[in-house]
Amino acid sequence: MTSLNFTSFNFADMFERLVDVAPARAAVIADGVTRSYAETEERANRLAHHLAGEGFGPGDHVGIYAYNGFEWVEGMLALYKIRAVPVNINYRYVEGELLYLFDNADLVGLIAQREFAPRIASVRSSVPALRHVILSDDGSGAAVDGLDHVDLEHAVAAGSPERDFGPRSGDDVHMIFTGGSTGMPKGVVWRQEDIYFALAGGIDAYTKERVASPEQPSERVRDGAGPLVMYPLPPLMHGAGQIGTLRSLVAGDTTVLSARFDPDDAWRTAARERVNVMFITGDAMARPLADALERLHGELDLSGLLSFSSSAAIFSPSLKEQFLRLLPGVIIVDSIGATETGMNGMQIAKEGEAEAGGVSTVDAAADTIVVDDDLAPLPPGSPEIGWVARTGNVPLGYYKDPERSARTFFEVDGRRYAVAGDMARHESDGRITLLGRGSVMINTGGEKVFPEEVEGVLKGHPDVFDALVVGLPDERWGQRVTAVVQPRPGARPTVEELAEHCRGHIARYKVPRQVFLVDEVVRAPSGKPDYPWAKRYAEEAAATMD
Repeated sequence: MTSLNFTSFNFADMFERLVDVAPARAAVIADGVTRSYAETEERANRLAHHLAGEGFGPGDHVGIYAYNGFEWVEGMLALYKIRAVPVNINYRYVEGELLYLFDNADLVGLIAQREFAPRIASVRSSVPALRHVILSDDGSGAAVDGLDHVDLEHAVAAGSPERDFGPRSGDDVHMIFTGGSTGMPKGVVWRQEDIYFALAGGIDAYTKERVASPEQPSERVRDGAGPLVMYPLPPLMHGAGQIGTLRSLVAGDTTVLSARFDPDDAWRTAARERVNVMFITGDAMARPLADALERLHGELDLSGLLSFSSSAAIFSPSLKEQFLRLLPGVIIVDSIGATETGMNGMQIAKEGEAEAGGVSTVDAAADTIVVDDDLAPLPPGSPEIGWVARTGNVPLGYYKDPERSARTFFEVDGRRYAVAGDMARHESDGRITLLGRGSVMINTGGEKVFPEEVEGVLKGHPDVFDALVVGLPDERWGQRVTAVVQPRPGARPTVEELAEHCRGHIARYKVPRQVFLVDEVVRAPSGKPDYPWAKRYAEEAAATMD
């Protein structure tokens, strides 16, 4: 293989340089199968040549529709090699949602697991631009009748293994479709160089030092830096899992992937593969993992684990303390950020944090500040509640949505800012206290209530497994704080019990006035809350009480 000389931060270029210095190093372990950097490179080259032979090239949007596995890693790398753009497809979407995404993303190609073939077939005739489908045989036996496609292994076998692609650039696009907590998904468009520095390891989260050159990660490996074994548990169809995997691939680390999230299997995998760092997305993963670890920790050797890290969703203080107890000596990390901004801050958990309630106070990431409504920076210690903003390496905007882009991405005095809608205080010591999304803030009697704070306190009650908090109309208060609670099996907490618990941690006006119990709180696979669902459920439940 020919080693390239390059000067830009491009994921394909950086990966190829690592292949040159550590070809035999394990790149990906997926459900027990290991592929080295050289093996991953060869398969990605072959797939890239197949795609190029079908007419795909720079700027073309190709969806990846799969559970966590080799399809994701090899698909992303192949597309980067030919300067095409991977598009993440939510595997939970039904036909109407798929049709919207395929059309909005301007998909011209698709790499998918066979399980999803019937759904693809049902919408393909309505998406004439989608001209090429590659299916991976996942053993599902799903029907493929009527769906014109190419088998993934045939495509790989027929493609050239050579690395003979043209030059690439840090300007090449990486796009992530994100649904957030409301609305249909929207594509966030990044330059690869920008997302590398904002999210994928270009800036050290602890020291805030920037990677000096695209060659630096491979030079570290060449000079003897060993791999960390990284285990991102979120689905790669969401930004947290996808970026966590990319971060490993361009740092020379080993990535462990599990097709589906199973808490017991996750811990057994972590022990078997000697995992060093586990990534999750908030309480939706943390709570079942904590319950599983309570059962299993005595029989597992987790001595390889160095860090347990959460991002992209609330990580309740009570759960952090549980992990501190179950994983002595392991660093418990809570990172905050958004697809639209990159990483905004990080907190290393300490004992006693649960007494502070549900909010997170973090050390600000590089280029992260708090601004007022006019985008003027708020100084440390300001009593004013503002908005988390990031400058420096930020996205280009939302795909095909100039109006929303104008509301989220600003330029002030020649500097661009991304403001995703998270409200915060700038503390006197320079840290940032995250209060929650302004779009779901509750105004009760003129007081602002941030759902995440109340949710964090509720989830500290021993009978509560999960909770979402919304505001319902109230004649006296404008809105009343209402909780939708998933209790632990066999438990039936009352509103009085939960209110008493909350009053010990938060002001009385924040305490839920109504509580509705549900079998399961609805969240996205990434762990993000589905506030529209919670509000609809609460409204319907409240109506039956009138």
